Amino acid sequence: MTMFHAIVWLDHHNAKVLQFNPDTVETATVKAHTHNTKQHGSGVRDEHEFFADVSAALAGITEVLVVGSSTAQADFKHYLDKHRPQVAKQVVAYQTVDHPTDNQLVALAREFFLKHDRMAGVPTPS
Repeated sequence: MTMFHAIVWLDHHNAKVLQFNPDTVETATVKAHTHNTKQHGSGVRDEHEFFADVSAALAGITEVLVVGSSTAQADFKHYLDKHRPQVAKQVVAYQTVDHPTDNQLVALAREFFLKHDRMAGVPTPS
């Protein structure tokens, strides 16, 4: 089921995508690929494959809040801007957070999107 809002917590090894509406939360986990090669640039290739998988998990979601480590967010934003501009448009904000629980992530996202939607003039769902 595709929902309107999602929050993504990510670092360079994992991403957790939580899609939600007022009644339901759906969670998906994306793990980074690791290729054990000595080939130059394989780390970049691994990161691009990981970020591509995270981008694919965001298909159909209208508004996304990305949270996690500041370096992972910056790298993900750079990847989106360069390789996935349509997905970049879905991301409404980036916030640095530590390692919250799923419930804390959803609470953070609900609070964020309530304020974000009010500022954008979107009525609050009842």
